[in-house]
Amino acid sequence: MATLPRDLSPEALEFMAVRHLATLTTLRPDGSPHVVPVGFTWDPERSMARVITSRASRKARNAAAGCPAVLCQVEGRHWLSLQGTARVLDDAESVADAVERYAARYREPRPNPERVVIAIDVRSVLGNL
Repeated sequence: MATLPRDLSPEALEFMAVRHLATLTTLRPDGSPHVVPVGFTWDPERSMARVITSRASRKARNAAAGCPAVLCQVEGRHWLSLQGTARVLDDAESVADAVERYAARYREPRPNPERVVIAIDVRSVLGNL
């Protein structure tokens, strides 16, 4: 059963705060799924997940079209899928904020002058914790 992002349990919030990788699924222009491993951060106040990437990446080009997106984080039998709509943020403030959040969860990313943010406005969450 799907959960609204605002109703996530403390366990779910903790699961998304510790270092785990996830897969990001977006849709290509032909409708086929594009699935890649990513690091992401969760913003519970905005019900938004963020992925940093290069502007020319397939995932960024898919997100720029406003496609559906799913982030799925798995650790053993525990998993969460964040479902929503992707978009691209490329203003300096949004990119700097996303890099800071990423560094806090994972590590400082390498410099990338072509960096953008895939923002996923999460509408529902599935999972097993």
